[in-house]
Amino acid sequence: MTKYVFVTGGVVSGLGKGITASSLALLLKSRGYKVFMQKFDPYINVDPGTMSPFQHGEVFVTADGTETDLDLGHYERFIDEELNYTSNITTGKIYSSVIEKERHGDYLGATVQIVPHITNEIKNKIYEAGTSSNADIVITEIGGTVGDIESQAFIEALRQMRNEQGRENTLFVHTTLVPFIYGSNELKTKPTQHSVMDLRGMGIQPDIIVCRAPVELDENLKAKISLFCSVPVENVIDSVDVKNIYQIPINYYNQKMDEIVLKQFNLDIKKSNLSEWQQLINTVNNLNNEIEISLVGKYIELHDAYISVVESLKHAGYFYKTKININWVDSEKLEDEVDLDKIFKNSKGILVPGGFGNRGIEGKIKAIQYAREKNIPFLGLCLGLQLAVIEFARNVCGLKEASSTEFDELCQDPIIDLMADQKSIVNMGGTLRLGNYECHLKKNTLAYKDYNQEFILERHRHRYEVNNKYRDILEKNGLVISGINDKSDLVEIIEYPKHPHFIACQFHPEFKSRPTKPHPLFKSFIKASIDKK
Repeated sequence: MTKYVFVTGGVVSGLGKGITASSLALLLKSRGYKVFMQKFDPYINVDPGTMSPFQHGEVFVTADGTETDLDLGHYERFIDEELNYTSNITTGKIYSSVIEKERHGDYLGATVQIVPHITNEIKNKIYEAGTSSNADIVITEIGGTVGDIESQAFIEALRQMRNEQGRENTLFVHTTLVPFIYGSNELKTKPTQHSVMDLRGMGIQPDIIVCRAPVELDENLKAKISLFCSVPVENVIDSVDVKNIYQIPINYYNQKMDEIVLKQFNLDIKKSNLSEWQQLINTVNNLNNEIEISLVGKYIELHDAYISVVESLKHAGYFYKTKININWVDSEKLEDEVDLDKIFKNSKGILVPGGFGNRGIEGKIKAIQYAREKNIPFLGLCLGLQLAVIEFARNVCGLKEASSTEFDELCQDPIIDLMADQKSIVNMGGTLRLGNYECHLKKNTLAYKDYNQEFILERHRHRYEVNNKYRDILEKNGLVISGINDKSDLVEIIEYPKHPHFIACQFHPEFKSRPTKPHPLFKSFIKASIDKK
């Protein structure tokens, strides 16, 4: 029978619920249990797919093609498990499903209400996560903080689950803030007490309290929280600030957090194997080299818009014992910049990530041209591939009017065009080419060398594609199409052999990179950038 862990937050947002949930999942997996993770987001959007990156950061895409919250990227990177459509549930999804059932007559004329219909739907999504993944333990993070009006239905559904399943099958982890008050120079537990009081007022008694604080709590403070919050003192867990985020699971392990969970679930406490994770920590703490990589984007005001890309660069850096410093370049400002040598002076590689719309596009194209002509290692992702092809068509093939119909529907040379199966689509949400698609790699190419295999699976999120009508002229001028989706005859990877390292892909390799398993394209790019130095 699947066991369920629920991670809630109190006092303020940004306490690290997602990292706490991921760390616990990692510890349980290290003991041989199959773990699955899930995030509840209280916003009304069905998913983050139509939300601006400035609003919500990156949209993470699962292998099955679900557009999700960026926290799922943290989950996958920590536990190295592929998540699915049950992993990100929003208020919008819940209400859409209930309304659809009501319209279909599934409720047999009943008055549809928050309780029981909405809460039942929430519980169904939790149970579905367990059955779809066949996991021993499902860990669900509840977005927002306790007391938010948006998340009340989720909290009520969890209360019902505790009542139905009992303590031996459900466990509540509550993360709170223990602030340090300057002047009196002491940690204060009152915010934690009030937060737990709010949670108990909703019918939920937490089993573990995780205390985010700048320093460890002494035994007196833990005893105080234990007394006022009705949890055993050993279930009060420190979550101190750390320089290396990968240290957090080890800190929880040292406090036996995973053992507390397994004991409540009456599960065997198997021997833990964290050697690979400990090796990662040692590597990150002892990087002996550093290089700068320019990330040319249009949403750089919010770095979370590119969080998986940045993490993937770091993962590749760890492999080569190298710290990666990001030079954040605003592509819109780059359009009016004359001195590109100044912008990229210290950069050993240039990366152009994905995006939508025509703002800042010409700046990205200028950066790509600079990388190509100056022989600087280049990696393009999704839109980065499309713009690399446009730049090549304009400046090498002589097609000066080359563009994408995304930016100009009437452009003279639509090198990039809307995919055929996208032309009749009206709704924006959930209708892109999403999730895993196979790519056939051409032998004796950089892509084939990087992957060392002929067929790969990568995750996509796009509507536009290289126009096959222009493939001949591109190839005649030296561009190599090294990756193809055979089924749809779509260009997936391009490269330029006359350049030391110039490669771009239509998919999003950043979604598959892991701290202990860097993605081949990022490894190759960072290696070329190090060699450039």
